[in-house]
Amino acid sequence: MLTTESETTLDLTWVRSQFPSLAQTIDGNPAVFFDGPGGTQVPLRVIEAIAGYLQSHNANTNGAYHTSRNTDRLIAGARAAMADFFNCDADEVVFGPNMTTLTFAMSRAIGRELKAGDEILLTHLDHDANISPWQALEERGIVIRFANINEDDCTLDMEDLARKISARTKLIAVGYASNAVGTTNDVKEIVGLAHRNGVLAYIDAVHYAPHGPIDVRTLDCDFLVCSTYKFYGPHMGVLYGKREHLNRLQPYKVRANTNAIPNCWEWGTLNHECIAGIAACVEYLADLGRTANPVASNRRTALLSAYDVIQQHERALAKAMLNGLLSIPGLKLYGISDPARLDQRCPTFAVRIAGHTPLELATKLGDRGFFTWDGNYYALNLTERLDVEKDGGFLRIGLAHYNTPEEVTRFISALREITW
Repeated sequence: MLTTESETTLDLTWVRSQFPSLAQTIDGNPAVFFDGPGGTQVPLRVIEAIAGYLQSHNANTNGAYHTSRNTDRLIAGARAAMADFFNCDADEVVFGPNMTTLTFAMSRAIGRELKAGDEILLTHLDHDANISPWQALEERGIVIRFANINEDDCTLDMEDLARKISARTKLIAVGYASNAVGTTNDVKEIVGLAHRNGVLAYIDAVHYAPHGPIDVRTLDCDFLVCSTYKFYGPHMGVLYGKREHLNRLQPYKVRANTNAIPNCWEWGTLNHECIAGIAACVEYLADLGRTANPVASNRRTALLSAYDVIQQHERALAKAMLNGLLSIPGLKLYGISDPARLDQRCPTFAVRIAGHTPLELATKLGDRGFFTWDGNYYALNLTERLDVEKDGGFLRIGLAHYNTPEEVTRFISALREITW
């Protein structure tokens, strides 16, 4: 636990000094990265770790020579780092190209155990990577059902989710947080509800991972997956799976690959240089925690300290952004808009402004050095459900802990000027 006010304050100067990309300018304007939900910027140490691996250690695994053994040690170290990140054991950590590929692999393996008429329960809040891999099982006769949302604040209808669990339900797949509107789901309650009904719980934590700590032991989820490029690392995915499930399920794989977990779940040669970057991004977060709490006794404690200050800082930014957005005439915000409920959302905002398309807004903002997203961000079920898909989706503004209050103030002024 952090003990003094100074220990709980984010050292923003130190944070921003770690990210070389933040020094860019666009036509003389400082670049403002509000595109974090599509992929955060990376610290210099991640860049150096990737380059350093390629320069000095590039080799395949399990060879009887120096660089191959270094590669084996590097992968083991990165697995241990992600085990601390998830609060699990290292053999429960699976690396893959991205969250989507890992989820397709897991859905195929789980699908081997299902029979026609079995049901999988999904939500309308999710990224399509936690929908399409499960819908693909419909060709085997699996029934896909969807839990409703409360459209007024884009939250999950928990009562409807509970009603739709039946004796035929075998798995619930849900996002930890919405990548489109920022809603954070009560995943602990969802996992508990699933297990009380004998159902597996699969959690997509891609959007939540940059903003809050993950503890798979406390959640007791069966599977949880994230993408490291969303929390300051390279473009890769990482999956946590309970050891009992990783051992029991049968992956689709080449015969020469081992049958031992977690390697049996990793298809082909891994991206070793990016795995070096994964270890570095976890260490960045741990170092951030150590700057806030110098007495952090181990990496897991340091990571929790990092997220303490990240959440404090991001909620202050989110409050300022929320107040600014709601002051703009003609703006409609999708998602939780009550400043008293910032603990129920990530600092990700989806808006539309009357008389302006999301693409127009994103383009004009980009010309001024503000990087935002337009469209559906693969949350296609949500944009269709809210009837905005045909009109260009949303303008999405996504904050990260390296953003500043001044950037929020300048952004609101720019958006107001564009839409005046």
